[in-house]
Amino acid sequence: MPLLATLTDTYLRWKATCSDQPQPVPANNCPSIPSDSYSFTIAIIDIFTLQTSTFIHRDANSLSPAIDLVRAGFLSHVPVSPSVAISLRTLEHFRHLRLRKPSFSVEAYVKVICDSYKVPYKRRWRTVLADAFDTYLAILRQVEQRVNTALGRSTPNWRILNSCPPCTYELEDEPLLPFSRMYVLDGGNSAKRMAGLGGRERGDTRTYTESDYIIPRDFVDSFANEVRPRASDSDDADPVVGVFNTTGEEDTHPEVNTDDLTTQVMSSDCSKNWKAAANEEKKRMWSVFDETGIFVSACRHGLLLWVTDMVRSGELAKYPLAIMSNVIDVLGERTLGAYDIGCGFQSTIRASRLGDAFERQKCCMCVDAFHGYAHNYLCQTKNHPNGIVGAGLEDFGTIEHFFSASNAIAPVIRYASSYRRHVFLDLFFKQWDEDKYLNLGTMIYNNYKQALDIVSTESIALDEAKQSLGIQEGDLQTWCQEEIKYFAHLGKETEWDVHAMAYVELLLKLRDAESQAQSASTRFLSTTPKDYQFISFTGTQSYSGDMTATRKLETQRRYSAERLATIQQEVTSMEVKMGIANRWQPSSPEYQATLKYMSNHQYQRALDNLQRLVVQRLFELQRLNISQTGASYKMRTHISKSLQTRCHTIQNAVKTYNTAAAALSPPRPQLDWSKVSHYSFLEEFNLLRDTRQDVREKMWAKPAIRAVIRQWLRINRAKEEIDRCNVEIRPLHTAIIDEDTFFTQCLASLAAEQAIEHVAVYEYCSHRRLINMQVLHRISKIHLLPGFSGSISAGIRKGSRGRTTEDIALSSSNEVEYDNDSAPAVDEVEELTQDIGTLIEYLSDLTLHR
Repeated sequence: MPLLATLTDTYLRWKATCSDQPQPVPANNCPSIPSDSYSFTIAIIDIFTLQTSTFIHRDANSLSPAIDLVRAGFLSHVPVSPSVAISLRTLEHFRHLRLRKPSFSVEAYVKVICDSYKVPYKRRWRTVLADAFDTYLAILRQVEQRVNTALGRSTPNWRILNSCPPCTYELEDEPLLPFSRMYVLDGGNSAKRMAGLGGRERGDTRTYTESDYIIPRDFVDSFANEVRPRASDSDDADPVVGVFNTTGEEDTHPEVNTDDLTTQVMSSDCSKNWKAAANEEKKRMWSVFDETGIFVSACRHGLLLWVTDMVRSGELAKYPLAIMSNVIDVLGERTLGAYDIGCGFQSTIRASRLGDAFERQKCCMCVDAFHGYAHNYLCQTKNHPNGIVGAGLEDFGTIEHFFSASNAIAPVIRYASSYRRHVFLDLFFKQWDEDKYLNLGTMIYNNYKQALDIVSTESIALDEAKQSLGIQEGDLQTWCQEEIKYFAHLGKETEWDVHAMAYVELLLKLRDAESQAQSASTRFLSTTPKDYQFISFTGTQSYSGDMTATRKLETQRRYSAERLATIQQEVTSMEVKMGIANRWQPSSPEYQATLKYMSNHQYQRALDNLQRLVVQRLFELQRLNISQTGASYKMRTHISKSLQTRCHTIQNAVKTYNTAAAALSPPRPQLDWSKVSHYSFLEEFNLLRDTRQDVREKMWAKPAIRAVIRQWLRINRAKEEIDRCNVEIRPLHTAIIDEDTFFTQCLASLAAEQAIEHVAVYEYCSHRRLINMQVLHRISKIHLLPGFSGSISAGIRKGSRGRTTEDIALSSSNEVEYDNDSAPAVDEVEELTQDIGTLIEYLSDLTLHR
């Protein structure tokens, strides 16, 4: 829009001069207008004053009526010859409503305005407001760009490198953590958009390119063929795993890194069960949608990193690969990312052009805590956050909360144009980040308090358990390693002679055919009369009355005999090929060994099927109990009925398993349905897998020891969480102080220059200071926690010029000075808020700076 820069300037001047309650001049009170005047009267919409018209003064030097309207506090939906104008306060009010309630549509707001004016709703007013709101948002984006420029925040990737101080604000002499930054990524399909009917484009063909959240499509598409398909015609090929197909066979692609064979096999076994890791053919979406969702990444504190559109597909590998490219380039070394198929996706990264940089920067991938329990237990020992040193208590569930919140915007963008979809998504992203920044102190406080509670309460129980069981700290570490090593080899079937298995299967069929043939012959012969005599075909004896039954028995006898002859021929041919002179008998050692292996194989398959059904049951139960998912009563009822059907299926699977378990030598314990229905951890299934030795005799497999190991790991993760929170609190504290000092200097400079952007920067700084004030209050509560072990003083940012005397004085005035031993209880902090002198001093400083 050619007038956009001028409109922005005019808007800033209006903000600098307008009062809190602008009063438009009614048309019937307009002064007398000279005949040569360019002034005019226009119909207006103002939800605050409910005026219907106003007088707009302009002269011959006015560039456009749109500029004159903005100068008066109004905005039209057209730049030339406007017939109606909407007050800027009305548009701003709608923007606030949309930020807090994304599902609040333009149509709903127009109906509210019509009700306020007591006039019937007309669709035309919706178009007027929507177009004016588009222009208003364009002006605000220009204002935001100018504010960022004035604050020095317009450099590439500034938001990624600075929006989350606990992640990015590095201090001098800061302790080194195992992972410099933790993040999570996942895809969701709620933000879909309908495609045009018949391939027709909408009238709004604009492209929104002003968001630094959304990665351009052309960059994403550059990773479309990053991992070449394997040289296999199997339909089970998996483009996401990238190293192994779903059968677990090794890929001989020369670019594949096969240094860690165990990890790659493990990844394949896990990933193939997830929709995100399905074949590309299985990820195609209905052609009725253009964008089928978004793929999102965020730091552990919830602030967004990058977002990609999923276009006419499901979660293809190119979406997370595009994000990982930015992670490697921008976030730096020692990052830990979580993805629901993180185990397999890590192999995909190594097979792509990102592999060398990923390994060189010592980056890692894992699975989030919730989805991790559905992966096999070997994967959990390596990739579940509970078992990763340095992960703390992080569950990596941020994206699930994000998608739950973003469901509200889905109805508004489903039929919008691509431009407006991106505009509304960008608004949602910015508000989400602002809310998460406001919640930074609360999140760290809750994590710190949770970790302290775990360490203080469970450590006592752990010491008592170790004393009663007579075990030491080193024993737990040793048993953990033994368990990992055991599961690393569990489920790998020993090599066996395929021909021997086929031969034994034929022998089993031969025995069955012989039995059936003997039984059919006996039944037929039993119908022969004792005084049998040959009779003519036209005889009338009673024998002819039983001819139908006799013919059926004869047919069965001939069929059984022919089947027996066929199998005997196959057995003889195989014996000749295999050089077997004497047919194997059930008592033969070769027969017994092969039969035992086949029984074990059937047992494993029965166990796999039972585990799959129970996992599905666990996930459906979890979904049935989740609150605020937006699921209707009808959907919950449908899930409940399906769950009842699934339980019957599980009961049948238990029977099949028990039959296979009884056929083993020695027989495995039988499973009871009531016990299986309460399984909650998948390792309970994995412990049933070993048929070569009794795993129950191992120390780490005993239920009491396993409970102690889980508790020990949880305490270790809690201690890591305390260490990470101690590191994150100080950068957040320091960033708030440094930012406040910088705001003061920047505002003074803009005021001295009489810059037009001063009013917008001042408004931003005032709002940000209020947020920082609340975050600092929460930091003070963290300092008061019993057991707090971090530093209560602010630090110095790495690479900065150092702290001046004024900075140190400000820092000292914002530090909490008290003795931790005499700190009040946590429950008393709320009552003592007014007594925290440091916070009051900080509020006073903010008031002075404003």
